[in-house]
Amino acid sequence: MVACTTLCGLVSFFLGLKGIAVRILHFYKTYYPDSVGGVEQVINQLARGTIRAGSSVEVLSLTPKKKVKTIEIDGYFSHQARQNFQIASTPFSWSVLRYFRALANQADIVHYHFPWPFMDIVHFATMLNRPCVATYHSDIVRQKNLLKMYRPLQHCFLRSVDKIIATSPNYFATSGVLEKFKNKVSVIPIGLDRSTYPAVNENRKIYWKNILGNRFFLFVGALRYYKGLHILLDAVVGTNFPVIIVGAGPIERELKQQVMRLGLNNVKFLGSLPDEDKCALLELCYSVVFPSHLRSEAFGISLLEGAMFGKPLISSEIGTGTSYINASGETGLVVPPENPIELRQAMQFLWDNEEIASAMGHAALQRYWSNFTADQMVRSYMNLYEDVLASKNIHTITSDN
Repeated sequence: MVACTTLCGLVSFFLGLKGIAVRILHFYKTYYPDSVGGVEQVINQLARGTIRAGSSVEVLSLTPKKKVKTIEIDGYFSHQARQNFQIASTPFSWSVLRYFRALANQADIVHYHFPWPFMDIVHFATMLNRPCVATYHSDIVRQKNLLKMYRPLQHCFLRSVDKIIATSPNYFATSGVLEKFKNKVSVIPIGLDRSTYPAVNENRKIYWKNILGNRFFLFVGALRYYKGLHILLDAVVGTNFPVIIVGAGPIERELKQQVMRLGLNNVKFLGSLPDEDKCALLELCYSVVFPSHLRSEAFGISLLEGAMFGKPLISSEIGTGTSYINASGETGLVVPPENPIELRQAMQFLWDNEEIASAMGHAALQRYWSNFTADQMVRSYMNLYEDVLASKNIHTITSDN
């Protein structure tokens, strides 16, 4: 069934494209190999897919390292400019103005990844004269005071781009910023290419099964303030649910201190793992739990990975893409945010109802194939690029693909 679905998806992907070859420049504050995050993964999936469709791709980002470089990744080039300093998680670079101007002048379309306030400055400072779109990955949630100063520039930037892309209908419906620009917003959900994930070596699977068993709740992701892991730890107090946490981040020490304070012996931190090990754990786990409690979690790629591996999901209702991935009562359970009691009850329900959990995992997998493949995402973006270029009477080269 999955193989048939994959084949049908590939056929519809190539038939759905308009046969264009577009030169695309992606611009974001950080990228591989310096960082591995959700936005970076989206850019990579888009780049790989649009190259298969006959387009060419460049990516420009900043690096804090002294030596900047251009490297080839999956058939496209990733360029770096030197980061000079950082304020409130916003990196700045003077040399990137030169890099951006040169690369943008060679592109048919510039694809921004929002938010990054310095990106807005670069956009206006270089007097960009190319069609441009912006994927709106998230509202700015944490820096509320700085947001008041930034808001006029933010609105000018969003007014100036040709199209804004929201990553889920849920986020579009709940973002006050997107509401102001609703006439230029398109919704294109993030998609993942299952074939880019490594096949799990049975020896690695056996290795982890011997250590962890095959009935555990799994969290995968960066250990950040908005991931709600402190709520998950409170939820498993007094239970025997095995909880495995994969990932690293700035609050790791704080979480481990909480585990010690609560006396939890059913929680294991495995740190960052290679993709093959991560996939082995996704195959082995009983359920994927994703307790993010703030809107900084705009989509939830790790949650989508759980669906892609056919696992029942648990997430919180925060008005973002997490509840678009996890259809409550169908693919898993959605609980109120910051509520460890409700979270514990959801975990208990799945733990006690194996048949229902299995059915939810199957539904999650089907929802992935129906809504969240990389082919669907790429096809939608290619059509959007063509529409933007056509609206400006810019003609692209017809691709042989």
